[in-house]
Amino acid sequence: MTTLPYADADSSLRALAGRAEGFGRFSVGGVHGPVRYVTNLADDGPGSLRDACRRKEPLWICFTVSGTIHLSSYLNVSSYKTIDGRGQRIKFTGKGLRLKDCEHIIICNLEFEGGRGHDIDGIQIKPNSKHIWIDRCSLRDYDDGLIDITRQSTDITVSRCHFAQHDKTMLIGADPTHVGDRCIRVTIHHCFFDGTRQRHPRVRFGKVHLYNNYTRNWGIYAICASVESQIYSQCNIYEAGQKKKAFEYYTEKAADKEEARSGLIRSEGDWFLNGAQGFLPPGASEEYMFHPSEFYPVWTLEPSSDSLKAVLQICTGWQSVPLPAEEGGGCLPPA
Repeated sequence: MTTLPYADADSSLRALAGRAEGFGRFSVGGVHGPVRYVTNLADDGPGSLRDACRRKEPLWICFTVSGTIHLSSYLNVSSYKTIDGRGQRIKFTGKGLRLKDCEHIIICNLEFEGGRGHDIDGIQIKPNSKHIWIDRCSLRDYDDGLIDITRQSTDITVSRCHFAQHDKTMLIGADPTHVGDRCIRVTIHHCFFDGTRQRHPRVRFGKVHLYNNYTRNWGIYAICASVESQIYSQCNIYEAGQKKKAFEYYTEKAADKEEARSGLIRSEGDWFLNGAQGFLPPGASEEYMFHPSEFYPVWTLEPSSDSLKAVLQICTGWQSVPLPAEEGGGCLPPA
């Protein structure tokens, strides 16, 4: 039987706060602020999401409308915000969300599709942002990345998301010159990488815990360890299409080092299907690799199985779930 995490996360409106598994577990979003409703699909102005996200006070942001918000520029999200798409169906197109110099952000149950322009990501997290949880989002077809985590942003969890129709899916760590990215720590779990080409993720410098994800039919590789990165891959399902190499290693030279090196991948309980190859480089088992238990005590983990694979195809990405009431019988959206 498959046991998914967050069984009671929808029991009340703010039950999400501080409940992420993994490195993003301290994110409380806007739990200490009032509920603010987005009442239209405009890019800016009164009642818009952009207007709510720029405000400095904590806010739990919900929607009274469904539809597409076409962003003409990145939508900057300030600290202590929850963008809660439950109860509606909100899709972003044009540009994406930018989490810049902020902390305590929860992004839940939204869709991102059709982002256009140079360096346009679905969700761009940089610089110096922390305590972030991205949950149950569907992301596809952006000109750059779907989620990029760079420039000393850390303590982030990505869970139950569906990635499709894309090339460079998720980049963690900007480039070899940004040695400050050694602080990056990210957990990715119960996600479905559905035929996306590469970067599930590609990592430089950071520590990344992957567990109970399903990655299939990639175009180059599934995950990639670049300079100094440590990727702990635990009970994931890697199902190859035409390309069989699940693990890739790119050698790069950190700006403050003399010798170029790649990263490390530790595979524990992973499934390799349809000829998928999860080779580890010689001597990798002798090098230091972090263990998630050094940073957090528990996480919802089960062995890779056919039932897990089936569930992840259904229960990832945007979900048709109602907006929960406030605990204690608080008000739902105004009529």
